[in-house]
Amino acid sequence: MGTGDFAVPSLEAIHGAGHEVSLVVSQPDRPQGRGLSLRKTPVKIAAERLGLGLFQPEKLRLDPDPVIAMKAEVLVVVAYGQILRESILECANWGAVNVHASLLPKYRGAAPIQWAIASGEAQTGVTTMRLDRGMDTGPILLQKTCAIDPEDTTAALEPRLAMLGAALLIDTLAGLVNGSVEPTPQDEASSTKAPLIRKSDGDVDFSLSADQTANRVRGFSPWPGVQFRRQGRSIRILCAAAIGGAPDLAPVPGTIVRVSRQGLDVACAQGSLLRLQLLQPESRGPVSAFDFANGAKLRAGEVLAGSIPKTAARGTIDASD
Repeated sequence: MGTGDFAVPSLEAIHGAGHEVSLVVSQPDRPQGRGLSLRKTPVKIAAERLGLGLFQPEKLRLDPDPVIAMKAEVLVVVAYGQILRESILECANWGAVNVHASLLPKYRGAAPIQWAIASGEAQTGVTTMRLDRGMDTGPILLQKTCAIDPEDTTAALEPRLAMLGAALLIDTLAGLVNGSVEPTPQDEASSTKAPLIRKSDGDVDFSLSADQTANRVRGFSPWPGVQFRRQGRSIRILCAAAIGGAPDLAPVPGTIVRVSRQGLDVACAQGSLLRLQLLQPESRGPVSAFDFANGAKLRAGEVLAGSIPKTAARGTIDASD
């Protein structure tokens, strides 16, 4: 049971290991692109390539019988995108095994990769777990860590985690059969949340520190991106780095402190400095921040329009969320 790109390596690994995949369940095809033509899900494409049976219910909770009728030994759920009712969770002998892209109980939710990077983590990983009725609260089966490189974006990290998760899934299935894998309850006191990313999360907030903002640029790439507005137009920040601070030079977050060939230095919280290096103006291609500043006649002292501070709402991820 899966839908997006993250789930494809797991499906391929199960099939390649010789397990009998009795049915693949994926979300329905959705309209995408300018022409809004129906686009197959990545898992559907993989299932068709492998010659596997496919089921695409609009809402599985309203049409569970085709899955229950399979009488499967185990359900494997990877980035499927729908809540599963008890009738589904309990219809297989081994229950439902999920591959989750974090080291649970950290980053429970729909966007663990994005929030791990945006929160400045140095490492993350993958977890296999038994699904229960909660949001990523089921007992842990196996885990594997993965370093987050300083330049990693979500687009760069996700494929690595998908491959790591696929390998861990095969080990998990083998361990369940031979008895070497035992479910371990999660530590609720250490849990954090990774809520679904909203488009508004990409509105730059210069009242955050330069490190936090740079991490969000990486974490929210490719979607929704991080952007500021100038003269009514959106400018997306494609690449940025924290470079230290100048509290005496720029007390107001969003103030341009320096324009140079290295980039556009902007004041953030407590005088920390964020160097904007690569930008993408609305309806245009990427351009260096220096070239953009020259064309837009940006000068030191101008205050860039950020967003209403939302630090308290979604700027940090902690155990109390």
